[in-house]
Amino acid sequence: MPFFIIAGAVNAAIAVVFGAFGAHALKDRLSEHYLAIWETAVQYQMFHAIGLILIGILMNSSILGPSTQLSWAGYLILAGIIIFSGSLYVLSLSGIGILGAITPIGGVAFITGWIMLIIAVVKFGK
Repeated sequence: MPFFIIAGAVNAAIAVVFGAFGAHALKDRLSEHYLAIWETAVQYQMFHAIGLILIGILMNSSILGPSTQLSWAGYLILAGIIIFSGSLYVLSLSGIGILGAITPIGGVAFITGWIMLIIAVVKFGK
């Protein structure tokens, strides 16, 4: 449980730092196209950081409790942040277009993580 809360908080902090970095240090250095990509990476990182915190809270024994499905949800969302947002950050800074082909893998990890969260909640309700 604390792992996902800490991972979520760390990722939220990184998203704030990267958002500020993009708004201040990169706004005159990147094209509008690459700056928009950077902002997308920041937004997805923040949304999913909050998701990690939620998963950590749900793993508390007074709520849903630890479960395999919640663990999978957390690890998949964390992997999604690294792959999705990470590839977009590098793409924005480097302009290496092939990195755009990696980004959907992170998106699939996000989707699968959210599905695992749904399964955990449904399983708990039975």
